Amino acid sequence: MLKEYRKTAIIKAEQFDGSEEMIKKYGIYKWRTFFTQNNDYVYYLPTEEGDLQTWIGEWITTDVNGEYWPIADDVFKKTYEEVD
Repeated sequence: MLKEYRKTAIIKAEQFDGSEEMIKKYGIYKWRTFFTQNNDYVYYLPTEEGDLQTWIGEWITTDVNGEYWPIADDVFKKTYEEVD
């Protein structure tokens, strides 16, 4: 039977801006790509599941186990609300 569930854990998150400070903080590495108009970088966030492609504007979340995960901005805004 299909049931509904609500997320109950409070997470920490910040929006990735591509700054060197955030790159160092989360151990992100970047590769220059020549497949975009601006020769932008592609960013990768190391996780236990492998390196996940991360884009500027996505949210980097810290889960209850202290692991980092990228979440697309639109998905993040639909799923989470700020806590006081």
